Amino acid sequence: QVQLQESGPGLVKQSETLSLTCTISGNSVTSNSFYWSWIRQPPGKGLEWIGYIIAGEDTYYNPALKSRASISRDTSKMQVTLRLTSVTPEDTAVYYCARYYRVTSYYDYWGQGTQVTVSS
Repeated sequence: QVQLQESGPGLVKQSETLSLTCTISGNSVTSNSFYWSWIRQPPGKGLEWIGYIIAGEDTYYNPALKSRASISRDTSKMQVTLRLTSVTPEDTAVYYCARYYRVTSYYDYWGQGTQVTVSS
């Protein structure tokens, strides 16, 4: 019922700001039970939660990234945007948007992911 699609630049230079957009299609209902999340996976490593935004536009972030990450919503366009400032090569990863369903404590929908490489 829901499809998520990440988009944005595949290559970003160190110190720049990464901006990624998650486009949501299908069911347009937004509830506080859904956390619209960004998750990333560096090469050869596990998943790392970045943060999420809920329908009321409250945001929460991984403390390790809170100073650099910002998540926003554009409800009219059904988009969720991640901005990550001052990127370094450690930010190289596949970035996913996903919907977390609070009731089941489960990410019930994922995008396919988009590769982002940070270079000097």
